[in-house]
Amino acid sequence: MGEAIEAAEIMEHFLWCSGEETRELTPAKRAEVANEIGDVLIYLLRLSRTLDIDPLVAARDKLALNREKYPVEKAKGRATKYVDLD
Repeated sequence: MGEAIEAAEIMEHFLWCSGEETRELTPAKRAEVANEIGDVLIYLLRLSRTLDIDPLVAARDKLALNREKYPVEKAKGRATKYVDLD
């Protein structure tokens, strides 16, 4: 639950921002977002340790799965779910 709460705190910073505004954070806002990202990472690493899951291996495995589900020639430039790419 802590992970979700901290992730929501990151999202809160961008709730009413345009795409451009999200890329042009003030130094103060950037520091606030960085603190929240740190919180999310800490919770995630604690969960990974508790469950004995290597987060880097999990990320690599997920990227490999996504490459299979979303081949570049079908998915590039599209926001389509993998089951609807054909």
